[in-house]
Parts: sequence; structure tokens; C-alpha cells
Amino acid sequence: MPDHRRLGRELDLFDTDPLIGAGLPYWLPDGALVRHTLEEYVRDLERSAGYRHVYSPVLGKRELYEISGHRAHYGGDMYPPMRMGAEEVLLRPSLCPHHAVIYRSRPRSHRDLPLRLAELGGMYRAELSGVLGGLTRVRAIHLNDAHVFCTLDQAVAEARTALALIGRAYADLGIRAVRHRLSLPGAGGKYVAGPALWERATALLREVLDGSGLPYEEAPGEAAFYGPKIDVQIADPVGREATLSTVQIDFHQPERFDLRYTGADGARHRPVMVHRSIIGSVERAVAHLLEVHGGAFPAWLAPVQLVVLPVAADQADRAREVVRRAGAAGLRAELAAPEDGTLGARIRAARRVPYLAVIGRREADGDQVALRLRDGRRPGAYRVEEALRRIGERVAARGTTLWE
Repeated sequence: MPDHRRLGRELDLFDTDPLIGAGLPYWLPDGALVRHTLEEYVRDLERSAGYRHVYSPVLGKRELYEISGHRAHYGGDMYPPMRMGAEEVLLRPSLCPHHAVIYRSRPRSHRDLPLRLAELGGMYRAELSGVLGGLTRVRAIHLNDAHVFCTLDQAVAEARTALALIGRAYADLGIRAVRHRLSLPGAGGKYVAGPALWERATALLREVLDGSGLPYEEAPGEAAFYGPKIDVQIADPVGREATLSTVQIDFHQPERFDLRYTGADGARHRPVMVHRSIIGSVERAVAHLLEVHGGAFPAWLAPVQLVVLPVAADQADRAREVVRRAGAAGLRAELAAPEDGTLGARIRAARRVPYLAVIGRREADGDQVALRLRDGRRPGAYRVEEALRRIGERVAARGTTLWE
């Protein structure tokens, strides 16, 4: 079974060290490249959907999380306060309080709504060492988070659009959602009070799911402390399930932070806060991608997209020129030289690379490459310019199709 921890180390993507600490992986150059590419993909997707990106600090005063309710209802998962003179600051367990403060930092009108604020930001959870595992459960999390501040009439459409964005991202990444879950409150005191607000938020999320045509199951006890949520569930190759993406409708924090906007009637109104994450945490997303693809990422996400293989030393200079031209075309290309082994051994070593370009004497004389695909197909010989153009088109399409 593919295990992202083994694959991550085998492919030199990430690792851990006792000196840094459990649940705190570091990213090696190829892993950082995958992560950066994934982050830019999500930002581009969000920008095209009308989101505006912000940065906010990973620290906040104790009062911030007391207002949001995190200290009272989520305090066991937070790190202890740090005293800074007369103040106490904490590492944030979530980005939503910061985004609520950003919203209320300026006067807002109904004309400004929906206001979609997105951030790929760090947050910290005091996870027990027994539950930590590779990238799937870590203490320093980088979350693809966003909060839409909107009117009540806009909330269902915004949540439904968020679900559609999740579906598009999954298609481009080759991820399959195994089910959708409507996560509801359960017994116990971990949830904020306000039955009417819970009922209203739950009704809206049911409308979102029903209108999207998605089958779903109810899961009491799985809600966030401040509201119900839609969880998009994934499964690893042996069927172990986890939540990757979420959509939530929140009436609690707009009330706690006294968020307002001026309506068309000139009166002050309370916005609705829609929380949503397209790919969840970068860490869990990369872990899942490693396992479902066995380390063979979609071409646009692969750390190396093209390996150029000269058959013999006589073609090495021509192969280096192809690598250079590929780099100039924006592709991530490497040379697998004859001194690295037989042609067959070099092809096997590059089995996870989407595209292989073999250059023998005939190809070198004709400024061509013989293309091979990771899935075993051999499109044939192409002039270098045409081969790079075709590969570049598939990479730019950001999908899972290798060749058309």
C-alpha cells in the first residue's frame, strides 16, 4: 500500500527531525516545489472566483480568542499563552477570528458584499504525540482558508459555489470525494449556545447540499464548535477516511465580533460568515496526493515534468540543449545521462516522471525526441519545439490527462 511517509522520504519531499520536534515536518526542495505549485493553483482558482487574498499574523491576544469562543470551546487544542509584558498572546488555532477583525476594520456596505477574503496561512494545534502521523496530523498547519461575508440571501449561493470550487480542484488533482457529510452538533458542552442560530445554519446547509444534487449523510457530534458544516470526505488506498475540505455557515462569530454592514435601507445589518477550504491543509492534501497517485503526481504538479535521456554519450550535448529549451519554455526538466546507467535502467528510475524524451542518433540529427509517457504510451518522434509545446499545453491545463 502506498504510504505517504515512505514516499515522501523516498522522493526527497519532506522529513522530520527530533531536534525540531514531533508533528513539525520540514520540506525539502522538491517538496517545497510541489507545495508552492499547489498553493499557486489554489490562489489562481480563488482569484478567478472573486476572492481577495490577505495575510494575517499567526499570533493574537488572548482576548481575541475569548471573543471568538476558541478559548472556551477549543482551549484544549491550543498552545498555552505567552506573556509579553502586560499582555498574553497565543498561537492561533484558526484563521477565522483574524478575518473577522479584518472585516470590521473598515465600514462595510451592502454594495461590498459578498466580500470574499482568502488566505493560505499558518495555524497551530497542540496535538498529542500519539495521534501525530507524517503530514496527515501535524502541529503546524498551513490551511487554505477563506471567509465570505455576505447577506443572508447570498449565503446559500456562496456555499454552493464553494462546493463547486472544491469539485473542480478535486478533478484537476485527481482526488475523489468518497462522500459528503453534514456535520451536526452532539451532546456535551463543546458547542456554543443558540439553538435558533444552529437550526438556521443547518437549514441553509441542507439547502446547499440538496440544491447541489449531492447525496450526504448526517454526522452528529462532528460540527465545529460555532456551527454545522459540510465535510468533504476522502479515503486512503485502504479505505481509511478523513476530512479534507469543508464548507460552514456561521452566525456565531459575526455576532461575537459585532460585525455589521449598511443595508440599502440605511440600517445596520449583521452579515453571515461562510467558512470554506478548498483543499484543507496543504500538509494533508500533499499526503493524500502522494498516496492516491503513488508518488506520480499530475504533470502540472510533478517536481520533475520531463526527463531527457540520450541513448549514448554522443547525444549528451543535444540532450542538454533540450533540457535548456524545456526550462526556457517553463517546464521542469532534468537530464538522465548515459553514465547514470543503461537506457532501460534510467527509464525505470524515472517511472514517476510524466514525460520522457529519448534522443538517439536519428533524433539528434533531426532535432527530434522520441516521447514516452509515464503510463507506457509512446506518442512517437516529434521535433523538439512541437514536443515541448504539446507538453506545455498539458501542464498549463492543470488536469490529469497526460496526452491528447
